[in-house]
Amino acid sequence: MTEAGRHRVVDAPLAPPAPTAGLLDVLGRRYLLKLLVRREISARYQGSFLGFIWSYINPLSQLFIFWFVFGYIIGRGTVDKYAVHVFCGLIVVHFFTETFNAGTRSIVRNKALVRKMAMPKEMFPVASMLVSLYHVGPQLVILTVVCLFCGWTPDPLGMLAFALALAIIAVLGTALALMFSAANVFFRDFASAVTILTNFVRFGVPMIYPYTLVDQRFGRFAELYLFNPIADAVLLVQRAFWVGSTDHPDATIAEHIPDDLFVYGVGALLGSVVLLGIAQLVFTRLENKIPERLS
Repeated sequence: MTEAGRHRVVDAPLAPPAPTAGLLDVLGRRYLLKLLVRREISARYQGSFLGFIWSYINPLSQLFIFWFVFGYIIGRGTVDKYAVHVFCGLIVVHFFTETFNAGTRSIVRNKALVRKMAMPKEMFPVASMLVSLYHVGPQLVILTVVCLFCGWTPDPLGMLAFALALAIIAVLGTALALMFSAANVFFRDFASAVTILTNFVRFGVPMIYPYTLVDQRFGRFAELYLFNPIADAVLLVQRAFWVGSTDHPDATIAEHIPDDLFVYGVGALLGSVVLLGIAQLVFTRLENKIPERLS
């Protein structure tokens, strides 16, 4: 037998051992993604006596603080059910900031896995987003109970608004986490910069103050405010829960909710999807250099 007969010759270009299809590879490895999410959640509550119960204690304490301080000490007579109004915003703000902060640090924090395993590196920012989404659950339970106590009744349009809000933050947070997680490998300053940036988020959305004030102060320029996807998401959650818990829901919608909120919401989601595509392109250009920068 000739030398050629003993060996099979494959005429194909060389390819890296690690996956290169980006987020599509993450979707194709759902089992591994599930393990990463479980690992992150277990690590967070490891050594804790109360464990997952802290996920309820923390949002409950914040709800009480806003209810007592702003409702009784400072006073917010112009906003009905002010604590619910604020808590709707807190759910969105926490979901975004936790995704952005944890996602930015995710690759550096898991550098041992990145160096040893051939897996899509996008999996780490995505896992951070899913962990943040997991913690929305206890906050949503508390918000639902409080709203039901206030006389809230779920409606299909409100539930659609809530789903749209979660989709906006999930996509936007993942996109930013994807870009900044790669940048943070090269310059650790990005993690600190993200922490500072997220400090401004709660003041750039109608959470502590109602959207009515923005409309009154800026008039026709208030529409520019609605180009902020996070602000749109907060208003959508308020439309889903806070509006129905007020004494006069129809009047609350007319006074505090923008007329074209769903149009802005859909636009925010589409814009976030475009940003996610850009983030994937940036990440793909940088990911081959990530392992050597982590060594």
